Amino acid sequence: MYHEYPYKAQIPVLIEGKYTTRTFTSNDDVWDVIRLIIDETKEENKKGRSFNIAGSVMAQLPFFACPNMIIDNKAQQDISRFMYARQFKISPYKGSYGDQPKKWVEKSFLLTNLIEKEKAKVIKDGRKYSKN
Repeated sequence: MYHEYPYKAQIPVLIEGKYTTRTFTSNDDVWDVIRLIIDETKEENKKGRSFNIAGSVMAQLPFFACPNMIIDNKAQQDISRFMYARQFKISPYKGSYGDQPKKWVEKSFLLTNLIEKEKAKVIKDGRKYSKN
């Protein structure tokens, strides 16, 4: 479902108190809804909630789009490089830490942070389910 444009889908964001159906004709239409989800999540967090923005988007994306349609190939390459370097304990680029591109160092810290958050979530969820 949602593998080819155009298609119609109900978006998972309330607009004027209603869930509306939209026609999606391109990735831009999908990104418009993703931005709505991001804005909605930020608003909820301002009210004292603590939703993860990326988690909110990923949880709701299958309801209106195919995740494979919006995958960023460069980001996927970065994730593959990160995982390979981590698994085999090698530098992702030639040289030592100080020789790594600044942008790459920032990306690696971001990816590490995301992985650690997911691990913490799994542990928390495991504890929650083991109590039931």
